Amino acid sequence: MINGSVLVTGGASGLGAAVVAKLSQLGRKVASVDLAANSDLAGKDGCASYICDVTDAEKVTELCAQISIELGPIGAVICCAGIAPSSKIHGRNGPHDVALFEKVLSVNVVGTFNLIRAAAPLMKDNQPDENGQRGVFITTASVAAFEGQIGQIAYAASKGAIASMTLPIARELARDGIRCVSIAPGVFDTPMMQGMPEEVRQSIAETIPFPAKLADPDDYAGLVSHILENKTLNGEVIRLDGALRMAGK
Repeated sequence: MINGSVLVTGGASGLGAAVVAKLSQLGRKVASVDLAANSDLAGKDGCASYICDVTDAEKVTELCAQISIELGPIGAVICCAGIAPSSKIHGRNGPHDVALFEKVLSVNVVGTFNLIRAAAPLMKDNQPDENGQRGVFITTASVAAFEGQIGQIAYAASKGAIASMTLPIARELARDGIRCVSIAPGVFDTPMMQGMPEEVRQSIAETIPFPAKLADPDDYAGLVSHILENKTLNGEVIRLDGALRMAGK
């Protein structure tokens, strides 16, 4: 497994919180980065919660340097921060708001890019492991990158960008012994889904071939842990969706 501390964006809730919990249980030094604190890390040795807006390039750069000092060299960055508002190109309230489209791309795409551009120069100076690895980036795409539904144009565009960034990042950073892998989750039982009516949750679950249920965030965290351990996984977008293929709406 990659050495060093692990930085997790979106670490205070949902998939990010599951990753933080899993890796801290495995004894990793974990930095949770979010707009809110991760109270579950209070009192855990070698772990810390940081508040930062991932769209702020200057703050992200400063934070990466701070984490490297406080928790040790960053060996992995897991990008889970993201938003998923819904809007049609032309709906009941008129055309899709351009500012909303820009915000989704800013948080989901630029936020991910900010972490990679800030952490990569630090990672390349890490001591390589026995396989020559110095670090790994794990980003979060979505099945919406491939089967975006009506009303998901901004979200699908942002996740498509994450998916398409994966290979060129892996190719460029290979010279430094740094891998890049993306996970494309299906429908997970996160706070966003938990706020929906039960009948809606059930109808969505029934569209998943197997297991026919909203996915457990711990399964996402488990895949993250495996990617950290598997030195051959690189430049790939891995679907984690129970064989789900999203319908148009």
